[in-house]
Amino acid sequence: MPYDSFPLLFNTDQTSLGCWIKTPSSMAVELAARTGFDYLCLDMQHGLVTKEDLVPLLTAARPEAARTLVRVPSNETGIIGWALDAGATGVIVPMVNSAAEAQAAVAACRYSPVGIRSVGPTRAATIYGPAYVDQVIERVQCLPMIETTSALHALDDILSVEGVDAIYVGPSDLSTSLGLGPGNHDGESPFDEALDTIVAACKRHGVVPGIHANTALAARRFEQGFKVVTIVEDLGSLDTSFAGALNELADRQ
Repeated sequence: MPYDSFPLLFNTDQTSLGCWIKTPSSMAVELAARTGFDYLCLDMQHGLVTKEDLVPLLTAARPEAARTLVRVPSNETGIIGWALDAGATGVIVPMVNSAAEAQAAVAACRYSPVGIRSVGPTRAATIYGPAYVDQVIERVQCLPMIETTSALHALDDILSVEGVDAIYVGPSDLSTSLGLGPGNHDGESPFDEALDTIVAACKRHGVVPGIHANTALAARRFEQGFKVVTIVEDLGSLDTSFAGALNELADRQ
């Protein structure tokens, strides 16, 4: 698949549904890619995906997956560049709490003179073609995660950073930072207000708001104004399926 046939960046004119991959299973990635999600995300932060797993998983995603993002473990230039060189179409960067941190994440995705990414897109250039380096700004997406009260306080500054055209909310860390404990806390004012604040700020700056969710929350998140919504993850689906199958036969003799 040549690079110019890839979908453009997430934008405010369309909604996107995604699948989150935590296990280092090429089969799971291949099945998810063939399902037709708008994006997949391979989780190197809280998932079990390691650096050694990444290339086989990205290979399994092609050519069916429209976008294959990687949530990197931290905001580090080397690991961001490595994930992109391996063929990721974008990165989700955790714990971005300031404009300076957002600038660092974006710079790690872009080549000089606008960024600091080292030139050597080994697999990316192989699968996307020789124009990859010239097209990085138009094709590679950097999504800083908004998941703390510090990020909320610096929100306008973060969203003003050139190259931040989409963000991703981590609701569990955000809830914990708000003093509510992990998980989603819909119906509790601090959480609801934080999400409203994020969406409103994104609208002001023309930034695409994304969030981690599930099928039950998807409609609510779209109504709130989120455009990129993860609706399922591999481990959660397996857990639900296994428990459901056993519960159906709970009264067996």
